[in-house]
Amino acid sequence: MTDPKSTTGSDGLPVPDAGAEFDRQVRTLTALGYPALAGRSPEEFAELVAPLRATAVERAGAPADGPYDPAATGRVPFVLVVTRALVPVERTMELTTLHGGKLPGFVDRSFEPGSLERFVATEEAAPPGRDGVHLLFDVERGEEFCGAVPNDAMAAVAERGRTLLTIEEGVALLTHVPQVLVKNKCFSLGGSRSGDRRVPAIWISQKAPKLGWCWAGNPHTWLGMASAGGRGV
Repeated sequence: MTDPKSTTGSDGLPVPDAGAEFDRQVRTLTALGYPALAGRSPEEFAELVAPLRATAVERAGAPADGPYDPAATGRVPFVLVVTRALVPVERTMELTTLHGGKLPGFVDRSFEPGSLERFVATEEAAPPGRDGVHLLFDVERGEEFCGAVPNDAMAAVAERGRTLLTIEEGVALLTHVPQVLVKNKCFSLGGSRSGDRRVPAIWISQKAPKLGWCWAGNPHTWLGMASAGGRGV
């Protein structure tokens, strides 16, 4: 994001530098009502996330391999994540939409009552810090794993030294960069598990984003495996 020669978006506009992009993401969360949902005023919420700005500027680099086009590449330098420690997933998911869409995202009814709370971050994907906010860097939608068995995809991600996304991180990615969720290039979120064979995933249903789950041993041609290079606070 820091190289103006390689950061032109698909809409022809330049992608802002890391500091400006961080500020945009804070404005997005504020406009969606995150401060109130977290029991804070907009000023208090801004103060909560402000320390992360320097980390974003320090660690985020320019997107590799050509123009910045999340819909095409599925890659994003960083996203600002708000975890369920501050706002429940059920509330954040319904604040998402498809790029250019109007229908709110939703949690699939296949999550039986109380089950979503049991899908927590694995030890490897545990969020850093204690404030309920963190940064996720070098994010990939992971469409190369479309059609792969989720267990195999998760093992491949681990072998590369990358980390699987949690449910909250997947929602954050969709919130800040809705262009990444496109037909046949949706993504699983293997960083949140409930101790069984289910793997959470976000895909498109009824012209809206849906948070559901699929079996760890069942491949789907339209589901990849999202991952990231690391986390920071």
